[in-house]
Amino acid sequence: MHHSKRITLLAAVTAATALAAPCLSAQAAAGTDPWVRAWGENAQGQLGNGSVLAQQTPAAVTGITRDDVRELSGGGGGAAAAANQFAVALLKDGTVKSWGSNATGQLGNGTTTSQSFPATVAGLSGVSEVSAGLNHVLAVKGGRVLAWGSNASKQLGTGQDTTNPYRTPIPVQSLDQVKDVGAGCDFSVALRQDGTVWTWGAFANGRLGTGSTANRETPQKVPDIENVEAIAVGCDHVLALTADNTIKAWGKNAEGQVGNDSVADAPKPVDVAYLDAVAWIFATSSSSFAVLDDGSLAGWGKNTDRQLGDGTNANRTTPVVLDNLRGVQDIAGGADFTLAALDDGSVIGWGANAVAQLGDGSTTAPTASTAPPGTTVALPPGSGITHVTTTKTGKSGFAY
Repeated sequence: MHHSKRITLLAAVTAATALAAPCLSAQAAAGTDPWVRAWGENAQGQLGNGSVLAQQTPAAVTGITRDDVRELSGGGGGAAAAANQFAVALLKDGTVKSWGSNATGQLGNGTTTSQSFPATVAGLSGVSEVSAGLNHVLAVKGGRVLAWGSNASKQLGTGQDTTNPYRTPIPVQSLDQVKDVGAGCDFSVALRQDGTVWTWGAFANGRLGTGSTANRETPQKVPDIENVEAIAVGCDHVLALTADNTIKAWGKNAEGQVGNDSVADAPKPVDVAYLDAVAWIFATSSSSFAVLDDGSLAGWGKNTDRQLGDGTNANRTTPVVLDNLRGVQDIAGGADFTLAALDDGSVIGWGANAVAQLGDGSTTAPTASTAPPGTTVALPPGSGITHVTTTKTGKSGFAY
């Protein structure tokens, strides 16, 4: 799921909210519906509603109910953001559905034809985790990793050849006992049950964490880091939450997303400065967030579009605590915006909004005066939503 661990904290926060507002769920129940929701850019059908028309407010993804979904992951984006955004949904029965752009075979259906509605990835079952990157997808089945899509930077980890693309799932070489995966921009990350982290694919900006200066076509262990309990993977940086509740990070750092009071790329793991007692971690495209044990939220990294929500548009090279935003259950972010699912069932957003990526029915970006918890609300309290995701570096949002 790319975040951690402290379910007890979440339960406590949720219980406290329920006690403080006992009628909230009853009020909201009548207004809820069962569907996964999506909004923003949709040129390749990545919103999964059968059309290629942009959506300013959350629209239902065709035929997928929240109760059926274990994990949803959005992929694609970049300079041609509208051209390759897509999504994959892992259902609770272990099957996977995919939709959107398919230019590099990232839908895993044996073709390179895009589709604007979810369809099952044939022959894939027993999956426990899934992650969509810029142009490829990773899945965990029985502790092994499967991959499909672009292999231009060896991000599929086949170790055999550089066939490009792979239109159906293939095994990643060597790894077993994997409990989570994260697909970034042209690279891949796996967390094993023994607390070690393994990477492969593009080396640029130090994103492999191994100090390598060449693309890796097979998984390699990240040195100097152990007892990792959770990973979170951005476009080209990685966060790892360790058993002592601190964060290690590596990769691109031009916007401060590694959080070590520097803008130099980190080719090996470094400590995120000034943070301990961390409960959960989240990586957006070029920013980072952590929920602390006291329920507060800290953010760092790219902030040119106010996507950190700290009331400024200055990049942050060390974490800034956002005291006014609590009850965060999930965070995701694309090219220039951030979404959060709160424990009252609402979804809020901040950052850029030119293509309605905040899902509030407008194309107006928040200002410093509307920093979180602000007024940019995609879904109201009581909606039943517990998770959000976005396309990797694009401008489409999802809630489930």
